[in-house]
Amino acid sequence: MAVAQFTREYTTVRRAEGWGSSDGAYYRALPFRDLTGRFPGIWRIRSRSYMTLVDRVLEPLEAHSRQMAVIDLGAGCGWLSNRLTLRGHSVMAIDLLMDRFDGLGARRHYDVDIAALVAEYDRLPLPDDQADLVVFNASLHYSTDFAKTLREALRVLRARGTLVILDSPMYVDPTSGQRMVQERQARFLATYGFASDALPSEHFLTPARLDELASELGLAWHTHTPALDWRTRLGRTIGGLRARREPARFPVIVGKRR
Repeated sequence: MAVAQFTREYTTVRRAEGWGSSDGAYYRALPFRDLTGRFPGIWRIRSRSYMTLVDRVLEPLEAHSRQMAVIDLGAGCGWLSNRLTLRGHSVMAIDLLMDRFDGLGARRHYDVDIAALVAEYDRLPLPDDQADLVVFNASLHYSTDFAKTLREALRVLRARGTLVILDSPMYVDPTSGQRMVQERQARFLATYGFASDALPSEHFLTPARLDELASELGLAWHTHTPALDWRTRLGRTIGGLRARREPARFPVIVGKRR
């Protein structure tokens, strides 16, 4: 019931905010351009995250393996799955939504075939040890239990595989993250009539939480900070000052089993 309510509310918010397009070119341009012009700031951050993923993770791995089995968790409209497939990898896109604008249904706009599954991250309908790379694509922060969710990802990841957390918010001070959650819930309640808290998600990461997860799951993390353009840096600074809290960072977090 909670998952069904979450998907209904998520879809309501995203439709109201104007995500997606009827133009296939919009999807094929992601993450480098937002042809709708609605969320250029968000896509500037995501494009920098993607290029950091390419430079720091994909290219080193591709030097040893031209084709990898990749799982895109929280694939959404499939933009990352499309980019990885174009690079020659075998990709499985997984999300809770089949929405044709903002979910797996948008795969029809790409020039490549992308396999997809509707599933929860904590219950992946996949056998053990099948992926070389698992990417949480702006999605880990929706988990209700990071350890449980990551443990399930590790189950389907091969022993020497790579785990990546992409575009999930991180704060040094957890109180800043808590204030962000309160601000968002208040805004949603005022705008849509619900706080969008059907799932008691963890919402954000901190370095201390990453350390806990590394110890519990036997992981070693390496964090890469994307180089942001001046407009994004300025916007983050102004946003933090207005909210009177630390602005979120969106590092590319890479995990390996010890």
